[in-house]
Amino acid sequence: MITLVLFLGLLLGGFPVFAAILAGAIVFMAASDLGTLYDSIPIQFYGALEINGLLAIPLFMLVGEIMNKGGLTQRLIAVAEVLVGGLRGGLAYANLITNAMAASILGSAVAQIGVMSKVMIPEMERRGYDKAFSGAVTVSAGLLGPIIPPSMLMIIYGVVAVQPIAPLFIAGIIPGVLIVGVIALMIFGYGLLGGSLPKGESIRWRDSWPVVVRGLAAGLIPLVVIVGIMAGAMTPTESGAVASMIALVLGFAYRELKLRDLPGILHSVALHTATITGLIAAASVFSWVLAFEGVPDRLVELISGLTTSPTLFLLLVTVVMLVLGMFLESISVLIVVVPILMPAVTALGIDPIQFGVICTVATVIGLVTPPVGPGLYVAMVQADIPMGPLFRATAPFLVAVLATLALICMVPQLSTWLPALTAR
Repeated sequence: MITLVLFLGLLLGGFPVFAAILAGAIVFMAASDLGTLYDSIPIQFYGALEINGLLAIPLFMLVGEIMNKGGLTQRLIAVAEVLVGGLRGGLAYANLITNAMAASILGSAVAQIGVMSKVMIPEMERRGYDKAFSGAVTVSAGLLGPIIPPSMLMIIYGVVAVQPIAPLFIAGIIPGVLIVGVIALMIFGYGLLGGSLPKGESIRWRDSWPVVVRGLAAGLIPLVVIVGIMAGAMTPTESGAVASMIALVLGFAYRELKLRDLPGILHSVALHTATITGLIAAASVFSWVLAFEGVPDRLVELISGLTTSPTLFLLLVTVVMLVLGMFLESISVLIVVVPILMPAVTALGIDPIQFGVICTVATVIGLVTPPVGPGLYVAMVQADIPMGPLFRATAPFLVAVLATLALICMVPQLSTWLPALTAR
């Protein structure tokens, strides 16, 4: 109990998450009379970073940073408008499709919501869309960032759960498509029942095909990553390196990326990488101490006493992840919780790939749920929307995504079929 109180107190006091985790581990050692383990902390801390999969993190961060500077978003929006802009409510569908395409590159829900809020919400409002509805579509579609591959959260889950990253990438495809589908249905339902959506503007193919050609060049990045991994030609780390080179070439080809931008990009990638790897190392120490004391085994016994149903367990984990995701950043939730729960996952016969998809989607939903909900705050600040109207407009979309998540819990094949198919 003292460990939990200290951990929450440090977080609420504004301490870095990795420091709170490490302090919690040290206090737990002291309270459990495990002082003999102190000398092994540096070895455990350093050993957690000797994992090849961690190399993919800075590489995919580099892809996102380069493409943000290289004018990717505007080109993807233009392509999406060509594809669906002529429909009633076409700009809302274009917002969704742009998010789905950008998800393959940005890989971060908060970053994606920030970029799209600045671009799409003012444009939708200018064309006659309700401002809160525009924010709701942008926030909900931004959830796709960590789900559609390549996904930063999937990489981190693979590292902390000791699972191969390539199948996790592939496992996110079908759930991502399902979420795109339910959000599209919600947009259609809003236009049908909640209020009329503005009529779209059709673009003649003669004028639009150059836009499509220029914009879809960025589609090479997710195509190379997904096809390369599914074909077994590249590991996730290698695909990240190749994607970085393609992003760099496209950035200079668009003439929006300059050589003077590279030091700032590399500095940002280095800072974010250090933050994530620090979290992973601190959490590995904490997990190691808990395992030494037998806490995961006792947790398995407790869960077994509550339920032996894998589906019910996954639904309970979903609730826990949603609650934690309201207060903590997704990466922190995965790093702290997943190692503790993995023995229970194994004992109940749950596929770790399915579990990874569920954890990723659940923690991401927490990003746009009050009271903290950083994704909501980003949209509020970028588009000047009050919390109340924005969340009320977003709530129906979240219910639809939660229903999809429940379906993923109940039907493992939605997560496991495609990775199993590609492994043959």
